[in-house]
Amino acid sequence: MRVHLRTRIGPFEIVSTLGVGRELTAPGDALRSTFELVKQKESMAVTPAVAPLEIEVRATRKVWMRIIPVVLVLFVINYVDRVNIAFAALTMNKDLAITSQQYGLIAGIFFFGYFIFEVPSNLLLHRLGARVWIARILISWGLVAVLTGFAKVAFHLCALRFLLGVAEAGYFPGIVLYLTYWFRQRHLAHAMALLCTGTPVANVIGAPVSGLILDHIHWVGLSSWRWLLILEGVPAILAGILTYFFLPSRPADAKFLTPEEKDWLSTELRREEAEKLAQRQITVRHALAHGRVWHLTAIYFAQVLSMYAVLFWMPQLIKAVFNQDSNTTIGILVMIPYVAAVSAMIIVARSSDRALERRYHAAVPQMVAAATLLLLGTVTTPSPWLLIVLWCFAAMGIWSFFGPFWSLPNEFLTGSSAAVGIALINSFGNIGGFVGPYAMGAINRKTGSFHGGLLLAGISLFVSATLVLMLRKRTSLDAMSPSVGSPVGP
Repeated sequence: MRVHLRTRIGPFEIVSTLGVGRELTAPGDALRSTFELVKQKESMAVTPAVAPLEIEVRATRKVWMRIIPVVLVLFVINYVDRVNIAFAALTMNKDLAITSQQYGLIAGIFFFGYFIFEVPSNLLLHRLGARVWIARILISWGLVAVLTGFAKVAFHLCALRFLLGVAEAGYFPGIVLYLTYWFRQRHLAHAMALLCTGTPVANVIGAPVSGLILDHIHWVGLSSWRWLLILEGVPAILAGILTYFFLPSRPADAKFLTPEEKDWLSTELRREEAEKLAQRQITVRHALAHGRVWHLTAIYFAQVLSMYAVLFWMPQLIKAVFNQDSNTTIGILVMIPYVAAVSAMIIVARSSDRALERRYHAAVPQMVAAATLLLLGTVTTPSPWLLIVLWCFAAMGIWSFFGPFWSLPNEFLTGSSAAVGIALINSFGNIGGFVGPYAMGAINRKTGSFHGGLLLAGISLFVSATLVLMLRKRTSLDAMSPSVGSPVGP
């Protein structure tokens, strides 16, 4: 025989079943079980308020720890292959009788191939998935980079550098788009800055390594600059293979996230995308004609012109001042400004994310770099070490721009329009990567000095900073304040 007892406590009615005889449950046990059930109900009422924050903290930290290191390593490999021609030139130009103007063309023609295939490459990444397309890019550019080491004349170098640009097309904007699949707006500038530290980090690692290769590796009768290009192309091929098997395309594919963490992150990203769409839905066609996209493109063009003028010519400029025969020493000296740039990038990006402000965080460093380049172009420094200090300020200003800047497109572009818009900004902007190095070489050949080229780079940065300040004020999405207790990046 069983007896059912109904007990009402507050809004809850608890039904307890009591047995008789040996199976009879004591009324005290029933009352204890009743209170335990009520306690469980109360804890369940509290749990939903706490669990989302715990899930947010766990998911965000996992994404920072798993995604950023991978894309940073891939980006370092990318930039080493893109700019190692600057160190190869220390001996290559003499071996192949390349003039300063021809070298500027060889360094810059990369960006024409990059420009032509940038937008379609980014659309394919959005459609096919990051894992497949990024792996394809890595393997193809690694193969071309290795082949560059076998060039016989300047024309071969031009053709292979153009093909390297074709192979790499879509890589950087693809990685930028990939980060928007994982990071919310409040963390995006910091994530972009950590990605963009790949440029100075590539030089911090690549500069001394390149110097050592140039001084010490002359295997099987090949010149050291050839081994430099060959050896530094191999990591891209290996990284491409690993990327294909291990890189998750989106949070739903991430094995390192629990189902609850996947759901939370996907929901948050969809919410931000819906808020952007609620302001105004921008299609692919509209993105191509959007005034703000072209405004950002003009900013990026002027910035990139200066950056690559500095990046491709700095080793030769420093070698001329220090009058050093040791390429290893030159590599170490070139490394110093990029070490300073890494620190500055992280500090500026953290400040930008805390304030959710982009324009001044991008423009002020540009102005510092512009003033420094103008000083380098007009004043003969009495000390070579003072020159290194000035190059440090130039590098810090140039590279601190990127984190805040690459957060701007994500304020109003989503989905396919983001893929197209980011690729458009990067592809047209990167034409400045041809103009800057080529102009430096042409000015040097005509005047016998790099001062005019440095003045051009400084003026271009001032123009870029002015255009940044002319941008409309941030959108309502960008103005959203982070919720209390929301985690930040590492």
